[in-house]
Order: sequence, then C-alpha cells, then structure tokens
Amino acid sequence: MQNKLQMEKLVLNLLETKIPANYLYHNLAHSLYVREKAMEIGRHEGCSEDEMELLSTAALWHDIGYVKTYNNHEEVSCIITKEELPKFGFSIADTDLICSMIMATKIPQSPKNKLDEIIADADLEYLGTASIELKTDLLFRELQSIDPLMTEEKWRQMQISFLQKHHYFTNYCKKYREPSKQIYLQKLTQGIP
Repeated sequence: MQNKLQMEKLVLNLLETKIPANYLYHNLAHSLYVREKAMEIGRHEGCSEDEMELLSTAALWHDIGYVKTYNNHEEVSCIITKEELPKFGFSIADTDLICSMIMATKIPQSPKNKLDEIIADADLEYLGTASIELKTDLLFRELQSIDPLMTEEKWRQMQISFLQKHHYFTNYCKKYREPSKQIYLQKLTQGIP
C-alpha cells in the first residue's frame, strides 16, 4: 500500500508540475478523468481486483510521456513507466501489461485484450458525454497553441473524420456512450454550432 501511495504521489506530481501549461487537455485533470472512467468501465466489464489495479495504474501513467514530448508520447510513457514502476514493486509482467494498455490509447487505437479495450474507451469516453464540447474546445486550444495554423474549420473537419472512424470496444461504452457521440457527430456534419 505504501508503494502504491508513493507511486501515485510521484506520477501526480510529474503531471502537475512537468506538463506544459499550454496543454489544456492533456494534463493532470485528463489523467485523473481517464482513471475514473477506466474504473467505471472496468467494474461494468467484470474486471477482477488485480485487473482494476493495473487499469488504475495504466490510466495514471498513460500520458506521462507528455512531460518530454508531444508526438509519440505513448512510447515515451512506456519508457518512463518501465523505468519507474519496478521501483514501486511492480513486476516486469505487470509493467508490460501496463505498457500494452498505454499503447492501446495511441490513435488509431488497436487494443489487443480486454484491459486494452477498457483503457482505450476510458481515454475517449468523453466523446459520448455532455462534456464533449468543453473537452474538444480545450483540445482545440491546445492544438492551436502548438500549430497556430489550426483553424476552427480545419478542427471541425478533423473531428468529423475522427468521429466517423472511431468506435468503442467495450459493451458499456457501446451502449451508454455511442448514441451521444453520434448526436454530436451529426451536429458537426450539419454545421450546427
């Protein structure tokens, strides 16, 4: 238990102090949200206590790579995770499972097992919620700070393309998030603000 608390303290501190301020979406709040949603989806998908622990850890670490890079942050997240988690008593096998989950969040998502599917859905669960417009606005502003040529119209087209290709993997998100996601996609394609 002490190791878990120390591990959480480390990752939360890194996310809070090392993520650039212009990352309005990919930050501590996002990682905590993904952890909360991974736990929610994991419960609905019948995960064991051990699986829930792995999901929780993967969700906390999935975007830690942003402390070093924007592009390919998932790979960097795995490098950092493999360096840090053994210090807190995680086995190589568990660390490998956690890295698999981290890589499952890389777009386009290609999860390989149930835990990968859960974290992939947790990472994009917001697409089927009432907070989608708020979160996509934060992501747009984050991307605009990195690429000043990002226009609202270009962003709208990117969202349409992304949402048309995206699909949820878990039964929970298919049932409870997909319908709202489709409503938002329809609004975007019809140009409704």
